[in-house]
Parts: sequence; structure tokens; C-alpha cells
Amino acid sequence: MDKKVSTIIIAIVIIAVVGLLIWSGGKNQTAVVSTDDHGHSSTNTVATEFKDYLDKPVPEYSFADRNGKIYSSENLRGKNVILFFNEGLMCYPACWNQIVALAKDERLNQDDTVVLSVVVDPPEEWQKAIDKMPELAEATVVFDKDAEISRKFGMLTVASSMHYGSLPGHTYVLIDKDGVVKHIFDDPNMSIHNDQLVAEIAKLN
Repeated sequence: MDKKVSTIIIAIVIIAVVGLLIWSGGKNQTAVVSTDDHGHSSTNTVATEFKDYLDKPVPEYSFADRNGKIYSSENLRGKNVILFFNEGLMCYPACWNQIVALAKDERLNQDDTVVLSVVVDPPEEWQKAIDKMPELAEATVVFDKDAEISRKFGMLTVASSMHYGSLPGHTYVLIDKDGVVKHIFDDPNMSIHNDQLVAEIAKLN
């Protein structure tokens, strides 16, 4: 093989490998945005779509649970609100485990705190999940029709989404009693995040 051709092929392979490594690293990074006690924000590889909401009034949202009860940015004012955007039915067991953990954690179930697990599944299909994991019935699961609110919040293009552009992944948004976003965390590892949420809420009190 011509030496010049061989050099070109090697160069192309090196560029391809480097590009793949960069892309993979970006997809596996955990995104965190929060505000410290002095009002300064700290970030770690955060997508622009949701980073810009930090320390700003939360965009208007309204969800209904399976019974038709409405939870909105308006009627939840005066409470700390945790929104857990996740892939719902198809995200077993990681998202289901987190939904149950949030529902069972007494530290997060106080008079001044509301935890909503946001899914884009049709409400009538959620019974399938409850049949498989009955503890899910204890959680406040709300339904984001056509992923409208998830799209507004930038939750369809986070690193944790396994269906990039169409479904949320595993992302938390903490809103304070004044309706201001104080903490955002996207977790591609899909782990249980209760302790950090409790710590962030403590900063608000």
C-alpha cells in the first residue's frame, strides 16, 4: 500500500477514535446546578436548556395525577417543590426505585414540601407499573401529556435521556416556596438522589 495512503488512513482512524471518546465522555457526565448560601451558582457540564432557569422564576407548569388532581406552579406556591423528570414505564427498575424512594422518605414528605414524579406515559397505562411494583401507588406521579412541560424545561435533551429528544431521563428540579428554581441535577447513572435533595432543601430554610 502506498505510504501516503497508509498515513491518511491512520490519521482518519485516530480522528474517529478521539471524536468517539469526546462524545462518550460528554454523554456520561453528570450535570449539577445549585446555589450556595451566598447566592452564587456552581455548575458542572450543564446543558444550556435548563441551566438558565437557576435562580429564576420557574416556567409555568401544570400536571394532573391519575385521579385528575392538578398540581401547578400557581397552586404550589408557598411550598418547596421537587420535580423528578423520568422515563416512567420503560425505566425499570432505576426510575421506579427512585419514585418509591422519594415517596417513602419522611424527610421529603413534610407539610411544606411536595414531590412530583413526572412521566410522559398515558395515565391509563401507569396501572401496569403499580401492578408490578405496588409501592408506586404511594407516590405522587403526574402526567406530562405530549411531553409538553418536559420540553419546556429542556428535559428531553439531557445527558441522562436514553431516548434523546423524545423522553426525559433522570433529572431533578428543586423549586423554593417563592417559585424560584434553586437546584437542578441530571444523573445519567440513575441513582437514588434523596440525600442531596434533603441537603438542598435545608439550605432554603
